[in-house]
Amino acid sequence: MGMTTPPRTLAEALRARDDESLAGLLRARPDLLSPVPGDITQLATRAGTRASVVRALEHLDRFALQAAEALAVAADPAPYETLLGLLTGDGRDDGEHRDDAGAAISDALPGALATLREQALVWGEDERLRLVRTAREILAPSPQHASPTGLGPTVAEATSGMSPGRLQEILAAAGLPATHDPVSAVTALAALFTDRTRMGELLDSAPAEALSVLDRLVWGPPYGEVTPNPTPPVKWLRDHGLLLPVSTRTVVLPREAALHLRAGRAHRVPEPRPPAVEAVAVRDPQAVDSAAAGQALLAVNTVEELLKNWNGGGPPILRAGGLSVRELKRTATALEVPEPVAAFWAELAFAAGLLASDGEADERYAPTPAYDDWAELPAQDRWTHLATAWLAATRTSGLVGGQDAKGRALSALGPELDRSAAPEVRHRVLALLAALAPGTAPDPETVLARLRWERPLRGASVSAGDTIDLRSRIALWTLNESELLGITGRGALATHTRALIDAGPAEAAALLAPLIPEPLDHVLLQADLTAVAPGPLERPLADMLSALADIESKGGATVYRFTPGSVRRALDAGQSAADLHAFLATHSRTPVPQPLSYLIDDVARRHGHLRIGAASSYVRCDDEAVLNEILADKRSVTLRLRRLAPTALAAQVDPASLLEGLREMGYAPAAESAEGDVLITRAGARRTPPRTAPVPVPEGPPVPDATLLGAAVRAIRAGDTAATVVRKDTPEAPATAPGSLPRTTSAETLATVQAAAMTGSALWIGYVNADGAASQRVIAPVRVEGGFVTAYDHTADEVRTYPLHRITGVAELADDATA
Repeated sequence: MGMTTPPRTLAEALRARDDESLAGLLRARPDLLSPVPGDITQLATRAGTRASVVRALEHLDRFALQAAEALAVAADPAPYETLLGLLTGDGRDDGEHRDDAGAAISDALPGALATLREQALVWGEDERLRLVRTAREILAPSPQHASPTGLGPTVAEATSGMSPGRLQEILAAAGLPATHDPVSAVTALAALFTDRTRMGELLDSAPAEALSVLDRLVWGPPYGEVTPNPTPPVKWLRDHGLLLPVSTRTVVLPREAALHLRAGRAHRVPEPRPPAVEAVAVRDPQAVDSAAAGQALLAVNTVEELLKNWNGGGPPILRAGGLSVRELKRTATALEVPEPVAAFWAELAFAAGLLASDGEADERYAPTPAYDDWAELPAQDRWTHLATAWLAATRTSGLVGGQDAKGRALSALGPELDRSAAPEVRHRVLALLAALAPGTAPDPETVLARLRWERPLRGASVSAGDTIDLRSRIALWTLNESELLGITGRGALATHTRALIDAGPAEAAALLAPLIPEPLDHVLLQADLTAVAPGPLERPLADMLSALADIESKGGATVYRFTPGSVRRALDAGQSAADLHAFLATHSRTPVPQPLSYLIDDVARRHGHLRIGAASSYVRCDDEAVLNEILADKRSVTLRLRRLAPTALAAQVDPASLLEGLREMGYAPAAESAEGDVLITRAGARRTPPRTAPVPVPEGPPVPDATLLGAAVRAIRAGDTAATVVRKDTPEAPATAPGSLPRTTSAETLATVQAAAMTGSALWIGYVNADGAASQRVIAPVRVEGGFVTAYDHTADEVRTYPLHRITGVAELADDATA
């Protein structure tokens, strides 16, 4: 590291690093770059703040965290051998520790320590390892709290408020020589607990019940409550210092005694190796790809069906945002899926930018203009669009039905479903699946165990409505959603998904395309007023058939049923009976059944026979008998009709309500314009204004790229040069304390800068910018004129011009200083 003496502070340790190592620190902890530190000292200070240290600890794997926890309970500083001993034990194994565990720990500890050093959580040479103070405060035990290792405070910490007389009593009971010096007494007691032989003799003399008490406390928590008159075993432990009082009713097992009972180990089960992801089944990769492709096509069709159902304006949006429970149930019924699955499809369409609010006063959900472009893409490209959006989305549909921090229900498409950890967990789960052999379906429990090992501190709840292990919940949802979306097939990762992760959407679409059946241009009409689509249909055919018939069943073959209502729907969309006959004859591989032809002709004959318009509204018909029949029908009472003419009736309801009311009575009216023309209702006309897909909520600062890292490291180095450069001490410009700005008069500043420009030497200056921010810089003046100095700024690594009146002072650099 280029150091001749051990570093005394974290700043000195960071200053001794090379540029690549500093860039690695900033890459691992990007929060340190907001804003870019002015020098190494600022970087070290920021790296020691509690928020930054907590974030860094949350990104450690379990063994690196266990190493940090062991350092937190060791003396500061601690040699490498002490740290290794806390993880492997002192050889007095109790059977829980296998022989090969020590070798595994010895092999893994250098890597874990390198991670802690890289992230500036540990610094110093192997002989003097130091955990940063903030991390020690978080991980080390205090008199009130045990550490994550389950160890309590040291003897010195636990006896800090104990009277000298009580210390003497403990020493006498333990068979130690009396001393009037409290420090010596504490030292003697701690030495007893760390002496294997003497501690063994003391425990051999303890009652069996006392050893049972110690067994309950040894692995934590180390605190226990006692009564004013404790039992003899507890009294014996308290008298011999094995239980030290924390308060009048609380005692603690001191750390030194606990470590002896643990055979020197800080953790019950060190975990140097990540748990393996085990398989529950190994399937044929081709079968996996086929199953995933079939599910991918179903996913695309389901999203399209959802958005078609909302073509004319979807469900209203709650005042607090999102779908109501009733609307979610209605959507689930329409899609023939459970409500959680319906919530997933709605959230997926929203995350992909295909669904949004229409922004109207009566706010509703509707497809976006991007949906029309998406619907024109081949099926494989539509799938890659959905899968890519799902991978990056922070929207978490699995939370629907839960509660937020205020106890309010979380609704589908609501504003409280973003979880910043979701993309990282999804990518990590898929990476674990990709590491398995093709066709291997993993055991979900082993996947969760691996994720917990990789981020043991990241499972904490982010809101009061979540359970503790949020990452595990997201991982389970990821496995379920992957199967729904066609990311996996029969539990194993599909080949096209591997390509999506490694190469991108284009490669994934190319691999998926051969597995998706070609769209068909025909259906099979049957005599029972149904049509069978033996596969996916071409888009124009599918659109027309969905308007002319209702979907009765889905699957490998879709069954459509023709009804009077569905035929009327096609006629309302502007089709004529002749158009429908021609369409069916063209696209059916079987003859058009006579009942279907009769159905179309019968509905078409009655369609438009009644005309609805706006007066308040009216009905007109050339057949007076039909109007008489309507007036005589009791169901027309709510429409409040009255005759205006032999062929016209007026109503007191709006045209839409009148149209719907007469249809419910069994008629087939058509709406007309003010000019008397039939109004054609076309599906899919309602779209939101142009909307972009929701931006995922970031989890902390983004990881900086190489360019930013390089610039940041140069700026920190230059700022550190300016802050630590050695200055000459002259009567005109006396040296100041490091970090403070130089102070000289205007005349002294001008003379010194002019002289430096003539000799080409470098100067140390204090500078205040237009915003009033002060900084110190090392410059090499080139030209001085007009109240400005043009110089090469070593701090910024560029040529700049500075107003002389903003320079607080100058100082020459020492002869051996370098900028």
